[in-house]
Amino acid sequence: MTEQINRNPLVSCIMIFFNAKKEFFFEEAIESVFAQTYDNWELLLVDDGSTDSSTAIAKQYAQQYSDKVSYLEHEGHKNRGMSATRNLGIRHAKGAYIAFLDADDVWLRENLERQVTILSSQPDAGMVYGNTQYWYSWTGNPEDNQKEFCDEVAEMTRQPNTLFRPPKLLILFLKNGDAIPCTCSLMIRRKLIEEINGFEESFRGLYEDQAFYAKVYLKAPVFVASECWSKYRQHPNSCCALAQKRRQKYQGRLFFFYWLEKYLIEQGVKEPEVWQAFQEQLWSSRYPILSKLKNKSRALAIKMKALVQQIR
Repeated sequence: MTEQINRNPLVSCIMIFFNAKKEFFFEEAIESVFAQTYDNWELLLVDDGSTDSSTAIAKQYAQQYSDKVSYLEHEGHKNRGMSATRNLGIRHAKGAYIAFLDADDVWLRENLERQVTILSSQPDAGMVYGNTQYWYSWTGNPEDNQKEFCDEVAEMTRQPNTLFRPPKLLILFLKNGDAIPCTCSLMIRRKLIEEINGFEESFRGLYEDQAFYAKVYLKAPVFVASECWSKYRQHPNSCCALAQKRRQKYQGRLFFFYWLEKYLIEQGVKEPEVWQAFQEQLWSSRYPILSKLKNKSRALAIKMKALVQQIR
């Protein structure tokens, strides 16, 4: 992944959206890009077939700031899902680096500057990611302030601020499914995205990010930073929240593991640790109730062992 260092590279910021006119979320996400301390960026607003006023909002930004903002849509204004829509933005991106921001999240002001600095100082790294603030206080409700937390995915690696070489992060991700970054907290070299053929378009929504990370983790070193650069808005109409309501997470998780098994075979992955972690997670996905019982039994056994040691 080593390339000639450019101290001021163009960053392509890709924001996909579908019926994003919920309160002020869309505009706030866009304005957080304009507020960046790093100014060599382009913003690609990629429409996934919206039927509300978010299409007009995106076109207005593209018209008013034509030197910085572009509007894109699928042929016929079709809805094709999150992965295909991100890939559309990637195909039109001009930057050496690419960052993603969903239409209901925001970046902190130093986000692009810090990520560019890290990638420039880590020429072997294909991607960098950090922690994310789970954002409840946007409501203005004082009670929601108490819900705020940082996901600390960097700390879950036990070695934050470290360059991880393949397939270490894939193994960690399989062993601990929560140890994955939010897409709003990463920056990746466009060259790497092209090498892995972008996002998997068979994933229209749920688990599309995890399929993408699996491809990255197998291909290139990734730098994991302990800093927090973005806010991940928590609200009942988000993609994840709606999937939970519709009980789609179980099916989505199984679909992901069936895809991953095929991908690992296609890529000729031989590492026993990868396959062991994969098989364990596939089993727990197929039999979620048995998996919960097994985990409870394991936790009880650990407590009993601790009690026995105390008695002795």
